[in-house]
Amino acid sequence: MDLSLPRLRMLRELHRRGTITAAASALHYTASAVSQQLAQLERDVGLRLFERRGRRLQLTDRGVLLAEHAEEILASVERATQALEEAGESVSATLTAGVWASVASGLLPDALTALARTHPGILVRTKELAPEATAAAVRDGTLDLSFVLDYSNYPMTWDPGLERAVIAVERLYAAVPAGAVPTRTVSLAGLAEQPWILAPARSHLGHAVRLAFQAGGIEPRIDHEVEEQATAMAMVAAGLGVTLVSDLGLALRPPGVDIVGLGEVLTRTVSLAYRTNTARRAALLSVVNAVRAAAVHKGLGADRPPLAGTEPESVVPPSVSIDTGRDGLGLA
Repeated sequence: MDLSLPRLRMLRELHRRGTITAAASALHYTASAVSQQLAQLERDVGLRLFERRGRRLQLTDRGVLLAEHAEEILASVERATQALEEAGESVSATLTAGVWASVASGLLPDALTALARTHPGILVRTKELAPEATAAAVRDGTLDLSFVLDYSNYPMTWDPGLERAVIAVERLYAAVPAGAVPTRTVSLAGLAEQPWILAPARSHLGHAVRLAFQAGGIEPRIDHEVEEQATAMAMVAAGLGVTLVSDLGLALRPPGVDIVGLGEVLTRTVSLAYRTNTARRAALLSVVNAVRAAAVHKGLGADRPPLAGTEPESVVPPSVSIDTGRDGLGLA
């Protein structure tokens, strides 16, 4: 019996998710491609693995049995890969990481440049995904590791099959049209009458900001919903409203936008997630260490001191442009 690892991954995802469409989405294939590969797996095995119930494809008892063994087989492959990497005189591996715009622009360039000097055998490839999707892609095996987020008022539900390494702690600031707020700090209530540009409520950022509004008894006027901080700030620069931006997002600030400290303390923790059975992989941990060092260099390390009172440290006066060499806001 010749078992294909990619087909076993597809079988595992069908078992986990219940539908061809969901399995295909998790693996970034088309549903048709997954169906064809599973049909070939059934022919390879010579046993009936699937049965149709209406429009739904379900596993037979033998299909479930093979799916359970697929979990063990794929985990063994990862352990073998780890052993071979650690047996070599130098670490050599190719890893795929899930990213989004602000970490890709704010952390990865410095981290990967340093990694290339210290571990030239490690190649990191990236895939840009929504922050809400990256952890699931690690669990599924699509990614080796990914950046994930926790907000101080909205911690994520953690998957017990994943480990995580805390990389950075970011603060959130108000981004407003130039000259719109003359003070060094402003509360969310002080911006309540402004039109807002926010991430959708289904996103971690959008949900966390809406929770902060609810805690203050504020009903904001949300005129625009956009995914990326860079897009939101471009709209702020055009005078379309105000938004919130994180430390790493500040590097994407266009002209015409002032950054003002928030009276409320709202932070988010950036971590790297990876599967439990790959937690000791030398290459993966080298990447984690490189990204963590880049965050520390920018003043965003996990040991960043907490804020006291209502006025944030290192706030940028509205009339002053951000100097990208200033450590106070964690930029470099």
